[in-house]
Amino acid sequence: MGKLERQQKEKDILEAAIKLFSSKGYHTTKMDEVAKQAKMSKGLIYFYYKNKEDLYMAVTKKAFEELKNIFKETQKAKGKNGISLITDLVNNFLSFSKGNRMYHEAILNFMGIMALYNDNSKRKQIDPLILESPHFSHLLEIHHEPAKIGIQIISLGVRDGSMRPDLQPEITFYTIWTMLIGYERLRGPIEYEHKEVKISQENWKNGFIKLLHDMLKGTIQAQKPKAVQGSLF
Repeated sequence: MGKLERQQKEKDILEAAIKLFSSKGYHTTKMDEVAKQAKMSKGLIYFYYKNKEDLYMAVTKKAFEELKNIFKETQKAKGKNGISLITDLVNNFLSFSKGNRMYHEAILNFMGIMALYNDNSKRKQIDPLILESPHFSHLLEIHHEPAKIGIQIISLGVRDGSMRPDLQPEITFYTIWTMLIGYERLRGPIEYEHKEVKISQENWKNGFIKLLHDMLKGTIQAQKPKAVQGSLF
């Protein structure tokens, strides 16, 4: 079997898994169903992916690659300052999380796994089949790549003056990402018609971006801090 044929079969299996994970959920999807969806034998599926956990890690890796591409495309926009790029990144991330629910959930699931992985006393709680997956090992190497791009955008904003000069890019970006994850999680409650708090989706998003701008821009009098001074981020 040639390299191109192998890559095509891996792609077909991933696409089948993504479709099933999206419609049925990861836990209820069976490898037999993936094989049927991909129009391959179950044995061939296991030739490419050792088990369902390995396959899910491959899908998670794909999710991070797609997210990185969105970040990269946002960063490539010409003629925009840092604050404009981070605004575009917010909108693109929210569109990604809403339009690619399975990818987004896979990314959040991996973040939860990492919380266990980083604590030696809790690492044994992770399914051993996940830890054995070569795709998990690859994820350990690449999962920070989208954030690196976000940090570069914040650094640009500090340099071009569209953001406060006292911001620390790394902490600032991860704070924004935390806010975005929380925003996405609250979509359901906000969109619920019978909620007691009256707020529209449009007003909420506009207010979110305005608050983000206020945090990043600060006041006109903002100055670079001295070594002994702290900063908000």
